[in-house]
Amino acid sequence: MIQKQKGCNDIYGREAKVWKYVESVIDATMEKYNYNYIRTPIFEATELFHRGIGDTTDIVTKETYDFVDRGNRNITLRPEGTAGVVRSYIENKMYGDPAGPVKVYYNGTMYRYERPQSGRDRELTQFGMEVLGSDDPLTDAEVISAAVNIYKMLGLKEIKVNLNTLGDNESRKTYREALIEYFKPHIADFCEDCKERLEKNPLRILDCKVDSENEILKNAPKTIDYLNEESAKRFESVKEYLDIMQIKYEVNPKIVRGLDYYNHTVFEIEAKVEGFGSNNVIGAGGRYNGLVNQLDGPETCCVGFASGIGRVVKALELEKVKMPIVEDIDLFLMYVSEDEKKYAAYLTQELRLAGFIVETEYTGRSLKAQFKQADRLNAKYIAVLNSEDLDNNEIKIKNNKTKEEEIISLDVLIYYLDEKLNTGMEEDTCGCGGDCDCDHDDCNCGDDCSCNSEKSCGCHHHE
Repeated sequence: MIQKQKGCNDIYGREAKVWKYVESVIDATMEKYNYNYIRTPIFEATELFHRGIGDTTDIVTKETYDFVDRGNRNITLRPEGTAGVVRSYIENKMYGDPAGPVKVYYNGTMYRYERPQSGRDRELTQFGMEVLGSDDPLTDAEVISAAVNIYKMLGLKEIKVNLNTLGDNESRKTYREALIEYFKPHIADFCEDCKERLEKNPLRILDCKVDSENEILKNAPKTIDYLNEESAKRFESVKEYLDIMQIKYEVNPKIVRGLDYYNHTVFEIEAKVEGFGSNNVIGAGGRYNGLVNQLDGPETCCVGFASGIGRVVKALELEKVKMPIVEDIDLFLMYVSEDEKKYAAYLTQELRLAGFIVETEYTGRSLKAQFKQADRLNAKYIAVLNSEDLDNNEIKIKNNKTKEEEIISLDVLIYYLDEKLNTGMEEDTCGCGGDCDCDHDDCNCGDDCSCNSEKSCGCHHHE
């Protein structure tokens, strides 16, 4: 039997519905922030990632899926989303758009060849956002606020932003020299990778998982102690905007980010979820003002964020967050004879086009077995077709919860279902299906509930 590759997953059933729900919240939030969706290729020229991400990063040196195609071209499956977005920005001359800055978001699969473990797969799905063409500290704060709001709207409660700055190129250079001077006398006590990183990119030593408990590493110099005046002032502006937006954060000098292209603001977002262990980071990002120019584009200031959807789904599962996942159908159509089956085919088509979730029988089950199938599918209503009723232009319909039955005219079936299925849900503007304990009349937040409402509502959107 052929099996899936190690580090890859099949996503189906209820889990797939959870993924689609998470994606719908991302889409709705990005629409509110006026970010446009961008889709870039799954594979790119290997050079893009070597130049963009950096030859000193573990992603490029150890984790990329590289191959030579039939045209003898060096190709890499994308390990992250930013480099591809920047390539597209340059190639499509988006920098010439007078309506800038360019604000985009993506949602797609990434590939990293690493040892599969909990929360780390070889094929992962990542969503992210990028703002290209603005150096305003407000855009840093906006990206952080959008990420935080997505997590909160999904129902995650204890969200923590760890914030730091690497400063501008001058500050980063000064800090780099301080790190080399600090680590050099002790480098023999570190892993082989860190020994190589010392001269190439000493900031990567701070990210080392092998030596994370080394006391020398814990007492390393902090970035904020090496900021020039301009960089320090900029960092204060970012914090001020986050305060204005009421986004809680904690300055954490240990946050440096592992990719070479970061400068100024860097951040990680944690979710305090029981069962996640020590690695509770669900998203991260920062500013990368030099990357566009590094990839042969014009000088462009950028800031972005990325998050693994698998990690988010796992957090929602561990937190037991109740989500508005549709796990029932509106109507199950039953039949016995061939003529009734043909009418069922016609009627399911009509009702689906009218917006109802409808199923019928496909495997030749008996009528008794069809009733059981309707229960398995959590059908709200059951309709039993029989030739005599159809000849009279009628249909027998049953409420599968109350077991009440009615015979109604086929001419009013759509109106009947519409009225019955929406009874008691007229005030459901929060998108929770009417089964939360809130006063929907007090919600006023729109159909998709994509807001920061402080309403005292019993559904997770407003907690």
